[in-house]
Amino acid sequence: MSEKQFEGKSAIVTGGTRGIGRAIVMELARRGANVAFNYARSAEEAENLKKEIEALGVKVFAAQCDVANTEASAEFVKQAAAVLGGVDFLVNNAGITRDTLILRMKEEDWDAVIDTNLKGAFNFSKAVLRPMMKNENGGSILNISSISGVVGMLGQTNYSASKAGMIGFTKALAKEVASRRITVNALALGLIETEMASEMNAEYREKILAQIPLGRLGNVQEVAEIACFLLSDSARYITGQVIQPDGGLAM
Repeated sequence: MSEKQFEGKSAIVTGGTRGIGRAIVMELARRGANVAFNYARSAEEAENLKKEIEALGVKVFAAQCDVANTEASAEFVKQAAAVLGGVDFLVNNAGITRDTLILRMKEEDWDAVIDTNLKGAFNFSKAVLRPMMKNENGGSILNISSISGVVGMLGQTNYSASKAGMIGFTKALAKEVASRRITVNALALGLIETEMASEMNAEYREKILAQIPLGRLGNVQEVAEIACFLLSDSARYITGQVIQPDGGLAM
């Protein structure tokens, strides 16, 4: 792998200030890509991340944006493309959970998760397509889904539906844009070591670990490196696929 394999390329990552999104943003920047990311509320974290990226000598654009808002998403992409000089990659990473059993789930809990996780991917994907179509070599879209969308998870009808929808979205969009040299793939992630995972109680954590054949949680750097492979020239013949970095949990 060339240290600067993405030099001259530009990427947008939604939900880029924490956890998996942050790791992907930083790995892209380390590999030479100009990077744009949005944030919902964490302005201070966004500013700190922006400084880290600038120190790597690449362009960066960061702004607050509700991915569920179609107009705001389109405006973010427009501004990012202007600052970075185009769009080559999109990583739809922004996501939320509102877990509870369906009989206790409020309509706003369902709507919020579907709007952020699934509609957000629709909004940003639609917005980047025209800029990507102008590229000589097309582009790549990567959707961050979950094994919850593959096997379903107790107490996650909203989240599982949003992530299953993202998988269907990935496959359909891949067929629509293949002729434009744009690839579309998804990662159906298992349990990854993030702030959310660190908040699990010890008993539940051990129960989950016992179900993972590899016997551990994944880490965000592993996810970032897989993401970069799927965005790279080495993966230009891969599209419409769902890769499961889950330690064997859902095999």
